[in-house]
Amino acid sequence: MEYDEKLARFRQVHLNPFNKQQHEQGAGEEAPDITSQARLPELPPGEPEFRCPERVMDLGLSEDHFARPVGLFLASDVQQLRQAIQECKQVILDLPEHSEKQKDAVVRLIHLRLKLQELKDPNEDEPNIRVLLEHRFYKEKSKSVKQTCDKCNTVIWGLIQTWYTCTGCYYRCHSKCLNLISKPCVRSKVSHQAEYELNICPEAGLDSQDYRCAECRAPISLRGVPSEARQCDYTGQYYCSHCHWNDLAVIPARVVHNWDFEPRKVSRGSMRYLALMMSRPVLRLREINPLLFNYVEELVEIRKLRQDILLMKPYFITCREAMAARLLLQLQDRQHFVENDEMYSVQDLLDTHTGRLGCSLAETHTLFAKHIKLDCERCQAKGFVCELCREGDVLFPFDSHTSVCADCSAVFHRDCYYDNSTTCPRCARLTLRKQSLFREPGPDLDA
Repeated sequence: MEYDEKLARFRQVHLNPFNKQQHEQGAGEEAPDITSQARLPELPPGEPEFRCPERVMDLGLSEDHFARPVGLFLASDVQQLRQAIQECKQVILDLPEHSEKQKDAVVRLIHLRLKLQELKDPNEDEPNIRVLLEHRFYKEKSKSVKQTCDKCNTVIWGLIQTWYTCTGCYYRCHSKCLNLISKPCVRSKVSHQAEYELNICPEAGLDSQDYRCAECRAPISLRGVPSEARQCDYTGQYYCSHCHWNDLAVIPARVVHNWDFEPRKVSRGSMRYLALMMSRPVLRLREINPLLFNYVEELVEIRKLRQDILLMKPYFITCREAMAARLLLQLQDRQHFVENDEMYSVQDLLDTHTGRLGCSLAETHTLFAKHIKLDCERCQAKGFVCELCREGDVLFPFDSHTSVCADCSAVFHRDCYYDNSTTCPRCARLTLRKQSLFREPGPDLDA
């Protein structure tokens, strides 16, 4: 008897899974015994069974659970998908706002649109590497990052679309847009012609461009018909909205002439070129604008630190301990600092303006000087003694109170060197030695 009661309760609870009232029944509440209910009257012959609504409700068949919901994800071609999207849109408009059914319909609409986009751009087996117009495209595997295609100016849905990135200039595009690319890789220009436009916004006018985009040659005008003309502050030329996204960049010409680091609007091509050229030391400030050192004190300090580092370099090259410690690798990000003191990159000037370069270079200068003057005995033995006064400590060419002879590289106290009216003693001795060699008679060939 106990088994029959448990079986009856189980059937009552699990007979109609669509009846929410039974699921909301409390756990402690006892389920009614269906065996004690009155029998349903027998149906007269010829009557259909679904005449009794209670029986139909008990069986959970009042709804058509096997019919296709509106906008369901069952379409197989583009036309069916578009029709299903339109139906789903209409259902969303008809349903009450902020209701659960409307939210479900919105989710169905999103899935339908993603499927439509997938059919337009199938995720077929694409090659991992594509080379076009000196671009070297690699197929991206990231599915969660949302990017924008540089060709069609639309969103790249990494979850369902195949897309590529150029390893040289970071140009991004859909796989379907690869064959439509007409812009060559900017890195090739950087490799072959690494120089800046040093005229501030050299504008020539739309008439010189035949009222066309400077890059894709699309018709443009300042009135926005047929496309808005946007000026690039770096090249001074005008571009369409597909080639100019109002990106901001620091203009090198404004930096070297005005010491102005305010970002200006540039085209996509100029932005990539400036980004690749950012760390390249191609600016010779002494030739471009020598007066800049008179107005920017930070540049004078940077130049003095760079000159001292060049004087320290011979010590490290001939020191076994310095080579083992790889001290010169402290400047591996600015390798030109150990080659000359004239060339600058835009990144160097930007860091000088913010003060970061002065702090980091002073720390490196202190580290180098500590090795030469305190830590290494071999480097200490290569010091100098002032030959004019022969007093004081050992001198090094990078000390602030010393002067170095430009001819023989001898080191003296600065006060001694400028107070002495004579020339460098070492240079004088070398001159006398050369004169004595020329005065000595040659060997007698007749004898």
